[in-house]
Amino acid sequence: MTDSSTAVRPERRAELAAGLARVRARIADACVAAGRHADEVTLVAVTKTYPAADVVALAGLGVTDVGENRDQEAAGKAAAVAGAGAVPRWHFIGQLQRNKARSVVRYADVVQSVDSVRLAAALDAAATGARDRPLDVLVQVSVDGDPARGGALPGVADPERGLDPVAAAVAGAGGLRLAGLMAVAPLGWEPDRAFARLAEVAARLRADHPGATVLSAGMSGDLESAIGHGATHVRVGSALLGMRPTLG
Repeated sequence: MTDSSTAVRPERRAELAAGLARVRARIADACVAAGRHADEVTLVAVTKTYPAADVVALAGLGVTDVGENRDQEAAGKAAAVAGAGAVPRWHFIGQLQRNKARSVVRYADVVQSVDSVRLAAALDAAATGARDRPLDVLVQVSVDGDPARGGALPGVADPERGLDPVAAAVAGAGGLRLAGLMAVAPLGWEPDRAFARLAEVAARLRADHPGATVLSAGMSGDLESAIGHGATHVRVGSALLGMRPTLG
C-alpha cells in the first residue's frame, strides 16, 4: 500500500465519528440494562474490506481494537497502519488455515478463531519462533454443536475438535495464552438463546481455566443481547463503518 492509502478524508472521519458515537451509545445503554459498567466491554471494529485509512481514522478517534478476517488483506493493512503511526490491537477473527499461522502471528495480538488442536499447535510453533510474548487466543465455540461449521464442540469427546481438548492444547502451549472464548449466534437461533448457552459454556471453562475471562460475542445486530449475557468484547462492522464494500 502507498502512503496515500492511509490519508483520511475529513468527510469520512466525520462519518466514522458519527458511527462510533452511535455504537458507543448502544454499548453504554446495553451495559446499563445489564447492570454492568461500560468499561467492561471492548469494541472491536471489524474492518475487513475497509481501507487502511479507516483504521487510522478510527485509531485517531480512540478505537483501540481492530478485527480482520482474511490474512491476505490483514497483513498488508496492518503494515500500512503501522507505517502511518497508528498502533491498534489487531484481532484475527476469521477462519484460519494452519499454513497462514506464520503470517498471522507477526501482526495479530489476538486470534479469536482457534477451533482445533492442530490449529493450536500450528499457532504455537509459529508464535514461539516469531514473537517475544505469548499470543492471546480465544477458542471459537460452536454454540449449536454442528460439526459442519467452525467452532470447537462443547461437551463432545472429540480429541481434535472437542472444546476441552482444544482449550487444554492452547493453555499448555508455551507460545499461546488462553484468554477466553468467541462465538457467533447460529443462524435461526434467537440471540438470547445463543448467548445464554455460550455463557454457560464460558462459566464451565473458567472453572478449569480461571484466567480465561474474555468472551467475544455479539455483532452489529445483536450486541445488546451479547452484553446482557456477559460479553467482554463485541465485534462491530457495518453499524460502525457503514455498508461494507463489495469484496473483489
